[in-house]
Amino acid sequence: MSHTAERTRRSWLAAPPPAPRLSATEQTAQYPSWRLKVFIGIFFGYAGFYLIRNNIPLVAKILLDEGRMDKVGIGLIANAALIAYGLSKFFSATISDRSNARYFLSIGLALSAVANLCIAFIPAISASLTVFAVVMFINGWFQGMGWPPCGRVLVHWFSTNERGWKTAIWNCAHNVGGMAVGALAAWGLAISGGKWQAAFWLPAVVALVVAAAAFILIRDTPESIGLAPIEEFRDDPAKVEAADVSTDQLGYWQTIVKHVLLRPTMIYLALANVFVYALRYGVLSWTPTYLSEVHQVSVAKGIAGFSLFELAGIFGTLACGWLSDKVFKGNRTWTGITFLVGVGAFLVAYWLSPVGTPYWLLMVYLFFIGAFIYGPVMLIGLQALDMSAKHVAGTAAGFTGLFGYVIGATMASTGVGWVVHHYGWGVTFAVLTACVVAALVLIALVGPEEKRLMESHRMASQR
Repeated sequence: MSHTAERTRRSWLAAPPPAPRLSATEQTAQYPSWRLKVFIGIFFGYAGFYLIRNNIPLVAKILLDEGRMDKVGIGLIANAALIAYGLSKFFSATISDRSNARYFLSIGLALSAVANLCIAFIPAISASLTVFAVVMFINGWFQGMGWPPCGRVLVHWFSTNERGWKTAIWNCAHNVGGMAVGALAAWGLAISGGKWQAAFWLPAVVALVVAAAAFILIRDTPESIGLAPIEEFRDDPAKVEAADVSTDQLGYWQTIVKHVLLRPTMIYLALANVFVYALRYGVLSWTPTYLSEVHQVSVAKGIAGFSLFELAGIFGTLACGWLSDKVFKGNRTWTGITFLVGVGAFLVAYWLSPVGTPYWLLMVYLFFIGAFIYGPVMLIGLQALDMSAKHVAGTAAGFTGLFGYVIGATMASTGVGWVVHHYGWGVTFAVLTACVVAALVLIALVGPEEKRLMESHRMASQR
């Protein structure tokens, strides 16, 4: 299909053209309020995706008790959503880079909500493990439409020297959504007499409302509503200049090859994301089991450790973003290395704590592992955005997400379970510690290219 035909076929979704430029006075008056509105839109819009991403674990006990499926079945359904999300995050990004973020995010969230409503109200779906897994795969695919438009908005509305802090604040959306879904699911179960379907339909209804709000608030780019590009408005050049569109109208796979596969830094970031996500989910997903089996704490206390890990992510992400912009002056590599060293130190302390270690101390270790790991989780996506031209930023960031979810998170779920089963917790934590080292090496390899781009950015700012 020709580029012209493709653009015609999806013209309603395509990125809007620049609008007539407003006067300098009008821009000064409108720019701050629009930046706030689009940021609120992508923050709560992305939090909305976490309300309906993968609610199976919340009702797994009910499904087991009702005999609908066994633990293997629950794992297969959860992995179907996870794999679909990782694939979609990448492939959706290549479309999102050329699409209207306002439509792309809202449609993806609404379609994911519909998938969850189908699970809740169509009995035939939950009656078959295969059908259930297929629908969750479809849900995971729609979920992949959330991150790319947010990344597009961030690079178009926020300039280089502020993007670390703004991205850190936005990245907390998934922690907010992750905590909110627990409350909504509990409320749904309470008002429905314990019916598991409520953990799907109630969050889905809320997500539909959020999708509508996001559509009202988000605008694709400043230029689309008559404002100057953010680099011009804030006098802050991009690290990577956008390519001349007339010479870079590449096809789908040509774009991926040129801007991702042929760039070593993108490969390093993607591989680093494998180990970062293996660490994130390897600790988080197995915290209740590890604490119960090794330290003999109650299941409730193990779940509390799980929740604390997620809560710590908010503090760690915000601290990482602030340090990245203010202390490391935009050098994401050194920020990431600092946080990974923190992960390694507290991971080893958590691992080597003998039986009988006070529960509160174990929680301190978990808190700091969570706080430190969410820094690199945020930074790798941010580096992919920073180190790519704006018209392909989503594709680059989606590529790192593909590796993180499809390989890293799968390693953390099935891989960690297999290692624990065959070799025990000691070997498991040794493997996780090796993941820290691998991530450190790969992030360090990105450093020289980032330093070069930062020097070019500094020189451009002085012109």
